[in-house]
Amino acid sequence: MSDPDHSSHPRPSLLQRLRQWRQPRANSRQDIRQLLRDARHRKVIDTDVLGIMEGALTVSELQVREVMVPRTQMTVVNADDTPQSYLKQIIESGHSRFPVLGEGPDEVLGILLAKDLLVQILHQDAPATPLEKLLRPATFVPESKRLNVLLREFRENRNHMAIVVNEYGNISGLVTIEDVLEEIVGEIEDEYDIEENEYIHQLSDDEYMIKAVIPIELFNNCFKARLPDDEFDTIGGLVIHTLGHLPKRNEETTLGEFRFRVLSADKRRIHLLRMQILPSAETSE
Repeated sequence: MSDPDHSSHPRPSLLQRLRQWRQPRANSRQDIRQLLRDARHRKVIDTDVLGIMEGALTVSELQVREVMVPRTQMTVVNADDTPQSYLKQIIESGHSRFPVLGEGPDEVLGILLAKDLLVQILHQDAPATPLEKLLRPATFVPESKRLNVLLREFRENRNHMAIVVNEYGNISGLVTIEDVLEEIVGEIEDEYDIEENEYIHQLSDDEYMIKAVIPIELFNNCFKARLPDDEFDTIGGLVIHTLGHLPKRNEETTLGEFRFRVLSADKRRIHLLRMQILPSAETSE
């Protein structure tokens, strides 16, 4: 028979522990942030939990237009393209979902999932399925939608991508569930991320994943290049200088014979770049 004086008690929840030490009353999001930082200082929560909680607060303040992939940087498929013409593009992009456009630039017929093309790739002798029959319905959202609302809709509808439209109904860009989650938990690694102890990962004969912190001198040695290193130490710094601002994901610039596309960046610096060695005809000064 157990001793009632020594019966086990459930461990206090995080909310209960926060209430035990809370001094001021939170009247604003800034007050909540300060409470969370105090909780971290008192070791009630750790740094990772603090980051996720602050990210969740930020998501409720952001709108879709602030995290979307702009229209000019979308990877799309045209309905009248042949499989031979768009399969290479799909494979090289590394994405899994692609808007399919009709006759006009603002006519989205649906979303093509790369996995739906596997049967045609594996059985090349089988009759090709018309592209229209492979499409999933597209979801449209306004630029002004808050990210926390969009995340809830993604979860409820089991959707992963939405087409962003402006007030006139024109396509502004696209947004994915990963874009929203990364605002909460930080950058999500995928199969294209580079190992911690590497600067460069080769994708094909002329394309590479590059950590933005790679020293320009090392980059020049690896690729027999002559990018200037008198003002900046890293490739990321040189890309920011060339663009003239802190870039968002998918922004591009060309330096000499190299085209750089931003894959990962925050409000302070670039993290990851995709680099393509251009044919001599496309090289700019």
